Amino acid sequence: MGNFLFIGVGGFLGAITRYALSNFIQSWSKISHFPLGTLIVNLIGCLLIGALAQLAEARDIFTPETTSLIFLGFLGAFTTFSTFSSESFNLFRNGQSLLFYLNVSASIFFGLGAVWAGRNFTAYFIN
Repeated sequence: MGNFLFIGVGGFLGAITRYALSNFIQSWSKISHFPLGTLIVNLIGCLLIGALAQLAEARDIFTPETTSLIFLGFLGAFTTFSTFSSESFNLFRNGQSLLFYLNVSASIFFGLGAVWAGRNFTAYFIN
């Protein structure tokens, strides 16, 4: 039960931070036709997960609870793009090029396909 609590608290904080920061950046930039806030948040998340993962590997400083709070909770809710990018990077770094390309291609292709299917399925039933 404790691990769920750490993930939940981190997720709560990550989601709120994502929402506030993304909205702030979007309104500050005054760009309405491009999701700059989302892009910046995703890039920040990637930078954070990369730096913290390297720190965790090199120094072994995070307890399992801290790992759950930061990586699964906070960064997982802040942006799942950071998790996707980190996992893809690890595949490539570990010499699993085929799995790297498969993961990236499948995530983009099937992700966009799922959005298309969800929109069309919903549009079919509400019209």
